[in-house]
Amino acid sequence: MTMFCFQCEQTAGGKGCTAIGVCGKKDSTATLQDEIVQAVKEIGFYNNELRKSGRKDADADRLTLDCLFATVTNVNFDDERLAKILGEAKETAARLQGETIPLSAQQTTDENIHSLRELLLYGLKGMAAYVHHALILGKESDAIYAFFAKALSALALGQASVDELIALCMDCGMSNLQAMELLDKAHTERFGHPTPTPVRITPQKGKAILVSGHDLLDLEELLKQTEGKGINVYTHGEMLPAHGYPGLKKHAHLAGNYGGAWQDQHKEFTAFPGAILMTTNCLQNPKGYEDRIFTTGCVAWSGVQHIADRTAGGIKDFTPVIERALAAPGSVEEGADQKILVGFGHNAVMSVAGKVIDAVKSGKIKHFFLIGGCDGAKSGRNYYTEFAEKVPKDCVILTLACGKYRFNKSDFGDIDGIPRLLDIGQCNDAYSAIQIAAALAKAFETDVNGLPLSMILSWYEQKAVAILLTLLALGIKNIKLGPSLPAFVSPAVLNVLVEKFQIAPISTPADDLQAAGMR
Repeated sequence: MTMFCFQCEQTAGGKGCTAIGVCGKKDSTATLQDEIVQAVKEIGFYNNELRKSGRKDADADRLTLDCLFATVTNVNFDDERLAKILGEAKETAARLQGETIPLSAQQTTDENIHSLRELLLYGLKGMAAYVHHALILGKESDAIYAFFAKALSALALGQASVDELIALCMDCGMSNLQAMELLDKAHTERFGHPTPTPVRITPQKGKAILVSGHDLLDLEELLKQTEGKGINVYTHGEMLPAHGYPGLKKHAHLAGNYGGAWQDQHKEFTAFPGAILMTTNCLQNPKGYEDRIFTTGCVAWSGVQHIADRTAGGIKDFTPVIERALAAPGSVEEGADQKILVGFGHNAVMSVAGKVIDAVKSGKIKHFFLIGGCDGAKSGRNYYTEFAEKVPKDCVILTLACGKYRFNKSDFGDIDGIPRLLDIGQCNDAYSAIQIAAALAKAFETDVNGLPLSMILSWYEQKAVAILLTLLALGIKNIKLGPSLPAFVSPAVLNVLVEKFQIAPISTPADDLQAAGMR
């Protein structure tokens, strides 16, 4: 065994990657990421002690985000860049150091303690991604930074009991809700509230740039720098919701969406006739198009050109991406004008809430299904396509994150003008789904668990773990999770989730629809 990693859903054999990651991560990369995690735990401990004395360290708070985000699955595969982050982390820990941490206390033979520590760590990693996105847009929360310090300190010391770790996991869920709210505010203040928008999914003639990941500010800056250059800019994967934001869709050369979810990128990026920009995860081995793909922010691959971070008050310079797009052949044939609908954030849905509530009260809408989460290459995910197709025609499907690509190009029709498929947005837009559910619960004088609502979720990496902790912290029950359960959750911890929250693995679409009261 030269490495061990079991943080994602695709981990080898459902148990753990021990020689090379299923994601393509080398053992040297895994070792660097493990060392970064250890260093950021130490930063958390010292930072927490600093906060107890009434002092704060903004640089340590922000570096914590970089360290955690860099170790999320499919983000950073560049050992040189990881080594630089590790060096910064060690220097920061040394600068903050006030006393020695008894690191030997982290070791444990209790599988439940170990399981809960991993669950908390992965929740923190996922939350760090959302907080990092908000920070780029100028939004920060001291309360969230304080929780990072507190939770990482507990992991560094390794003395928390099962009950204390469960409490920290629930606190992580609530902090992640604050993080998603912060990011929602950052997005809507900068780009406006999303509105229902048809998005072209077939190419147009011309030079082309494809933007993948999650970072809307990168997209905005690229759109401004490509204005008038005859370049069509396309979104990919989790960037699809960008088309719903007024501040982004006003750019006429935001031409549409290309391709589907992250796991198909090698086939799709190989065929794409232009330059490609990865703003965040999920990145795969770019073999065959290394000279056309660029990374920026936390995402990186060894040998791929990286666009430098913006300086304070400045913007990123995407000139290399633009020049490569102009040198590429571009699309020579224009496909049929096919479109899908996006932009159903909480503001858009709440603007027609009265109509939705009336449809429920009159019996025209019988049930809501939230079918969303991560997509992936592992077998079993066709379940989500089949489930969506089998949802009765008097029911509405809410969806978010890249799991939507399993069914979002199908025509589900509408119910009295209300689309049966409502695309809420990116994975972080789970905040919108929660706001919609809370508003409906208030209208019907019940709680979310009392609504005609079923959650059918798919997970792949650590942002999904953070969102799941948020849902559990809010007391939401009867979640169906798949395509497989996390390898890092011990049987006893899983039993707690089952008993307290009635969380269950997916089975078959027919059986799960029946369990939701559908006949």
